[in-house]
Amino acid sequence: MQLLSDAFEPAGTIPRRHTCDGENLSPPLRWRDVPRTARSLALVVEDPDAPTGHFTHWLVYNLPVDFPGLPEGVSSAASIPAGGVQGTNSFGQIGYGGPCPPRGTHRYNFRLFALDGPVDLPPGATRDELLDAIDPHILDSTELLGHFSRGRG
Repeated sequence: MQLLSDAFEPAGTIPRRHTCDGENLSPPLRWRDVPRTARSLALVVEDPDAPTGHFTHWLVYNLPVDFPGLPEGVSSAASIPAGGVQGTNSFGQIGYGGPCPPRGTHRYNFRLFALDGPVDLPPGATRDELLDAIDPHILDSTELLGHFSRGRG
C-alpha cells in the first residue's frame, strides 16, 4: 500500500498553503495498492515532535476502499461527501488543522490504515478512540512523511 501527495514529495516540505501560516488547506492525498480484503480506510495525521507529545492534525475514517484519495481542501464538515467521517484534532476541531509548530522543523506523519471493516465510531472521535477502534482490524498500513518549519530553533 502506498500513500502519496501531489503537494509534496515523501520526506519533503509541506507547502505553506497547507499550514497555519497559509490557507490551512488539507493537502491532496492519493493511495494505491490497497489490499483487496480491505473494507474501509482510516487516516491519522500527527506531529510527533510537538512539545506535548503527539499532536493530532487530522483524523478521517470509514473512507470507502474504492475511493482513490482525498482532494485538496477537504471541508471541516463531520461527514465527507464522497464517504467517510472526520474526527476531532488536537486543536479541538473536527477536520484538518495544518502544521503550526511553535518553532523549528517538525515531522508530520500521514498514516493510512486498511481495515477489515468500518469503524464503529460517530463523527468527532478522538485520536485515542480511533486508534483503539482500529487496532484489531488493521490489515495493512503505510505512511507519508512531510516536514514544516517556522521561525528558528
